[in-house]
Amino acid sequence: MKTTHFSITGLVQGVGYRAWLCRKAGMLGLAGWCKNKSDGSVEAVVTGDPEKVDALLLAVQQGPVGADVKAVTLLGEAPEEEGAFRIEH
Repeated sequence: MKTTHFSITGLVQGVGYRAWLCRKAGMLGLAGWCKNKSDGSVEAVVTGDPEKVDALLLAVQQGPVGADVKAVTLLGEAPEEEGAFRIEH
């Protein structure tokens, strides 16, 4: 299992990014969460098969139609997540 904590910056709020990320992570069978941050970014933690986590990290660099991702930044360590991927508020 691999756990990755990251932040996505750019035009990623108000474009359905979190819902898209939740669907994409769910299709890959990943656990974790995502949430909007007050600075306009989206923060996420994902846990799962290393190849699937890496596939999600590639996908988040593009995001959904309407998003304009500027950067995906790996953050510090995070505890392993369990259960369905979810949107936190």
